[in-house]
Amino acid sequence: MAENVVQVSNLTHDYGTVVALKDLDLAIPPGITGLVGANGAGKTTMLRILLGLLHPTSGNATVLGHDSENEPLAVRSRVGYMPEGECIPEDLTAAEFVAYTAQLAGLPKSESVRRASETLFLVGLAEERFRFLGDFSTGMRQRVKLAQALVHDPDLILLDEPASGLDPKGRDQMLALIRRLGELGLNIIMSSHVLTDIEQTCSWVVMLDGGHLLRSGPMGHFDRKSTVLVEVVDDAEAVAARLGTMGIESHVDRRRLVVGPGDLNLERQIVEAVAREGAGLVRMIRSSASLEDLFIEGSHVD
Repeated sequence: MAENVVQVSNLTHDYGTVVALKDLDLAIPPGITGLVGANGAGKTTMLRILLGLLHPTSGNATVLGHDSENEPLAVRSRVGYMPEGECIPEDLTAAEFVAYTAQLAGLPKSESVRRASETLFLVGLAEERFRFLGDFSTGMRQRVKLAQALVHDPDLILLDEPASGLDPKGRDQMLALIRRLGELGLNIIMSSHVLTDIEQTCSWVVMLDGGHLLRSGPMGHFDRKSTVLVEVVDDAEAVAARLGTMGIESHVDRRRLVVGPGDLNLERQIVEAVAREGAGLVRMIRSSASLEDLFIEGSHVD
């Protein structure tokens, strides 16, 4: 199994009387990870600690095998960062700005120019690369911020609210671009307070609430909370009884059953139970608990 890209142990950070993160223990594997929580949950604080821009009050964080507090330059040489706030100079062209950030990362000037052109093409700004950033729309600005995070070919990128301020079309395009980067093998940690963005994009989820860790695990793990709506021709009670002998919970409403929760084998088990009872299967519809449901559920646990 591939080494975790981030390992956090007993991580705490406070701003005086305000505790931003409290006793976090988690491991983040390779792939696309969603860091989800409401504004003020501690997402940006965690990203800044991973970059070595903030020092934890206690505990530690390791990024790609390097301690973020004691080896910040080693971390930053292998990590790209897309901040949430405005950070781009309006009097430079996109090509100039991205090439400049490549030079800051240690690339020679000629290599920086080449890499800037390639990266701007990757994020969909090939035609606009010689325009001044002051003339860019919000969506184009977000793409430039993503480009500067990618230009030095990092092993991990940290994206802080990458779809912030975008209209629905721009949001879909940004999420599609992030998914494509993941398919190319890039490790990504993406913070967002929009849970549907995480569901559409990520393979692993970390949920924060008020600085506390609510949940951490693969999206497939959350799928196990799904149920299946089943409609049969008759004998729904007999099907429910049969499922009960298989250790599967179900609730009957005339010819319909709500079966589960269960894993990805649930449909196969339902078909088997229906066939054994000769009940006649009309339809099955899987219904998964959304991340919003899970977040609300977790935030109410004492």
